[in-house]
Amino acid sequence: MSGHPTADDLMKRLLAAREAGDAHHASANQLRLLRELARDAPTFTPALLELARLLQLTDEPGVDAEVTFTEVQRLLEQAVSVSRRNASSLVELGYFLDVVRGREDDAATLWEESAGKSLKTLEQAWAGLLRGWSDARTKESLEKALRLAERAEKVFPDSLRLLDEVALVREYARQDGLLKPTSEP
Repeated sequence: MSGHPTADDLMKRLLAAREAGDAHHASANQLRLLRELARDAPTFTPALLELARLLQLTDEPGVDAEVTFTEVQRLLEQAVSVSRRNASSLVELGYFLDVVRGREDDAATLWEESAGKSLKTLEQAWAGLLRGWSDARTKESLEKALRLAERAEKVFPDSLRLLDEVALVREYARQDGLLKPTSEP
């Protein structure tokens, strides 16, 4: 492949590789296509994770299990690195280290890091939803926002970002008659 492939090119190749086999047992052609994609686009994390997952599910004829596991570990470590320690890459490497390598402590460290990143993403997503629903300011959107506001306060009781959005949602809900007005002292 000459030049830099586009995101569309990479996705087409990934989808073609997926279609060349099975999600639970890879064909030789599927593994070949994924290995070529990983070689040509070594920073394309979805291909690295897909190849690593399929290699763990497939016994390649004539390939020793430890050789496969070494390749899987290299792919997963590469995925963690090139994804800038993306949560899903961390989880996958954690499971591999736990189940295959018996390195429970290392796996737990990766899962803790992943959970922290995932929580930060969830906090940001919920803040966006609350803002969007309060901006829409319909009965339905405010009702959804009020339900999410309750969850957000329980999961993120110290998040100023979320608490500001929750306060705005509740103020709009009071103004629109969905909540009782707060009593003045």
